[in-house]
Amino acid sequence: MGGLGLTFDGLDVASLAFLLPSASAEWHLSSAQTGLLGSSTLMGYLVGALLAGIVGDRVGRRRVMMWALTLYCTATLLAAFAPNWEFFFAARVLAGVGTGSESVIIPSFLSEFAPGRLRGRFVGGLAGFFSFGYVMAALLGRFVVPASADGWRIVQVICALPVLMLLWWRRSVPESPRFLVAVGREDEARRVVDELEAQAVSALGRELPPVPPSAPAPVPPRTPPPTVLQGLAALWRGGLARRTAPLWLLWLVNTFAFYGFFTFVPTLLAEGGLTITKSFSYSIVIYLAQIPGYYVAALLNDVMDRKWTIGVCLGGGAVSAALLSSSGISAQVMVYGAMLSFFMNGVYASIYAYTPEVYPTVIRAQGVGAASAFGRVGGIAAPLIIGSAYPTLGFTGVFVMTAAALLVGALAILAFGVSTKGRTLEDIALPSAAPPGPAPDTAAHFTPADAPRSP
Repeated sequence: MGGLGLTFDGLDVASLAFLLPSASAEWHLSSAQTGLLGSSTLMGYLVGALLAGIVGDRVGRRRVMMWALTLYCTATLLAAFAPNWEFFFAARVLAGVGTGSESVIIPSFLSEFAPGRLRGRFVGGLAGFFSFGYVMAALLGRFVVPASADGWRIVQVICALPVLMLLWWRRSVPESPRFLVAVGREDEARRVVDELEAQAVSALGRELPPVPPSAPAPVPPRTPPPTVLQGLAALWRGGLARRTAPLWLLWLVNTFAFYGFFTFVPTLLAEGGLTITKSFSYSIVIYLAQIPGYYVAALLNDVMDRKWTIGVCLGGGAVSAALLSSSGISAQVMVYGAMLSFFMNGVYASIYAYTPEVYPTVIRAQGVGAASAFGRVGGIAAPLIIGSAYPTLGFTGVFVMTAAALLVGALAILAFGVSTKGRTLEDIALPSAAPPGPAPDTAAHFTPADAPRSP
């Protein structure tokens, strides 16, 4: 259910590249106006990622998922009937707020259900649904957009169809029991777990084994949930600062490389002498390479540990970018571009699994949202930096720069990343790797920096 939400998030982000030429021609836009439209989704994405993290740690994962999907679908449908480019820009920003919110809250939500021994492949596989959206966008751009003058508007209507998923989600999606416990709603958490256990018994045809006895953990006095500023400060306090710094750098360099590359794919192919139609066909091949990239990395997450999978994929991406920098034939661009697409999306399969794990429950969504939002700065800056550097550096210099950025990310995560393979979320948040104070994996265990502490 969450994967379908991310599929349409990927579709929304990727489809804009195929809509812009038609929309720009209809409204006779300047290069600056077209560039502003091109950044609209990422602007909203950044805001949505921050808001989803803040709100999701207060009102719950499920409610944010519902409202984010509603906002995205409504704004996308409005964009289909935009009378001018200013209206279209505003609608695209709002749609980006919705997709940015979903991209943060859905992985955080699923990570709180998946068992430690399988969490890497579960959440990595979830992130793989983004790739289906990118492939759908390429197909719509190839076959629907050119079919009529209103083809780009029809694509927007298609992108709004997931509003129908709300009927399914409202009936079937439970709230995260870990979140419910963290905010003191133990009775609701127990009902969710009891229902999940009943479903498991029905599916297995036998009773579940008893829970092994264990010594109860001491529960400190409950403190109020952290404020927004306290939550953000906690990300940079004590042990969490050592997790946040390499994580934010990782999000920045991979998002910079990803958006920088996919922004310039059409230009690369045009430089190779391809027609627009053949260029779109080559783009489909490059987008298709995302799918195995996600799912190979998702499987490796629980074999190699998340940080090693990330390091290998970043290294593979750096090699691909270096090869791409010296390619001069369109077929080589397609092959090396597909390799770069494979490895960069492999990073996303691991980073979406890894990021929710390294933060305690009470600030998990905010931690994921802040890291994702910081990464979007790289996505917004990439076309500007690469566009400015291209006249001087050429394609060789641009992709050498991309390779260097990916290598920096690989070194940072391998040197400072936390091992999470097979560990429970509570174990990962033990005091030895967290801010000073009690173990912070429930609201009872999390003490904001300025809250009174028990003796």
